[in-house]
Amino acid sequence: MTTPHDSVSADAVLETSFANLGLSEALLRALADEGYATPTPIQSKAIPHVLAGRDLFGCAQTGTGKTAAFALPLIDRLRETPRKPEPRRCRVLVLAPTRELAAQIHQSFLAYGRHSGLRAAVIYGGVGQQPQARAMQHGVDVLVATPGRLLDLVSQRLVDIRSVEFLVLDEADRMLDMGFIHDVRKIVGQLPRDRQTLFFSATLPAEVRDLADSMLRSPLEVRTAPRSTPAETVTQSVMFVAKREKKALLVKLLREEATGRVIVFARTKHGADKLHRDLEKAGIDAAAIHGNKSQAQREKALAAFKSPQPPVLVATDIAARGIDVDDVAHVVNYELPHEPETYVHRIGRTGRAGQTGAAVSFCDAEERPRLVAIERLLKRSIPARNEPSEGHHADEPEASRPRERSGVPRENSSRRTRGRGRPGRGGRDSGRSEGRERAAAAPATAVAAPPQPAKPARRKHRRAL
Repeated sequence: MTTPHDSVSADAVLETSFANLGLSEALLRALADEGYATPTPIQSKAIPHVLAGRDLFGCAQTGTGKTAAFALPLIDRLRETPRKPEPRRCRVLVLAPTRELAAQIHQSFLAYGRHSGLRAAVIYGGVGQQPQARAMQHGVDVLVATPGRLLDLVSQRLVDIRSVEFLVLDEADRMLDMGFIHDVRKIVGQLPRDRQTLFFSATLPAEVRDLADSMLRSPLEVRTAPRSTPAETVTQSVMFVAKREKKALLVKLLREEATGRVIVFARTKHGADKLHRDLEKAGIDAAAIHGNKSQAQREKALAAFKSPQPPVLVATDIAARGIDVDDVAHVVNYELPHEPETYVHRIGRTGRAGQTGAAVSFCDAEERPRLVAIERLLKRSIPARNEPSEGHHADEPEASRPRERSGVPRENSSRRTRGRGRPGRGGRDSGRSEGRERAAAAPATAVAAPPQPAKPARRKHRRAL
């Protein structure tokens, strides 16, 4: 940062309890209601400093419990100086890059503040603004918002952010990826200079550092893991396959191996819709979520995915950090992302809170350079594997396989693990970074190891010239 600051590795923090972090009795009761007993490393290190009024720079991957790391102490800060909210104003402003993440943060504040008389609202694009304007009419303690819709309502004088006491910027690197940097700077320019600011990012590109430097004052820096390190609880593998054969391989994988909740990542909105239709034609219950879906469609897909018999969820990268769903057993990278760090955030949807998960990536000939970039970032190679048949037999019970439209139920994987120690977490706010599909790759079959690239053929006819 531009001013001296402390840097602490949260991974070195000894295990403690929420009761030892200085939180109020009301918050401890709310945490007990949620079934949480042990704080995560970032919570253990961040909460006392946020309670003390320090600015904070947190580098934390998804699934580490960072929502509670800022929500819990901020609720107690509000309780220390109780004040009736003024019309159209808020005391805490939380900025999030996607509608789903904003909604989840809002729900977390409501859950943790249930015994504190907390008033909270959430605003995002893709839906009508009138209910959101009405929610802000009498003012709230906490406002969670996506940047575009917030600026729309501020420009219409339906929201006033000039008295914000606490600012949280969550998933800052995703904000930059989606093109919100100018909106964020406009918002910060309208806030009081005398405020407490908490800044969170999963990665640390130079642009994120520059933005943090302009917002924070003598911050404490907390990191929970090395840059872009996937959870050790995720088993990773890659399957080399021709692009035209990916659909058949995915259907086979879903039928024979992937149980429980499964997220399949596609690179584009069009590709996600097509894959959704293909899976439905194959008799596999599926749903799709991406930036072109209406808010009602997205909420319906998420609700189905959280149900006891979830469909396979086909998603674009808008869901890589914006969906917090328990017990995701498998992540399938149907197409590898262009940015290596996106791979880490995709597979971070599984293996959360100490649970195990599996991430399988399909790689065609055109995607080999992307795989190399991912392995370079991970500083290790991803094991190659054969088609999904290992450890699975023809007489395997149907109940352990993905639910198809024949009515055979999936295994119920929606049980919530209690006491696991990790509190939960339109318009122009969605899908800006999703690119166009590339041309079909050269054929290649599924093999156990990557075939060596063919050397270019000699042009023998040159000798005759």
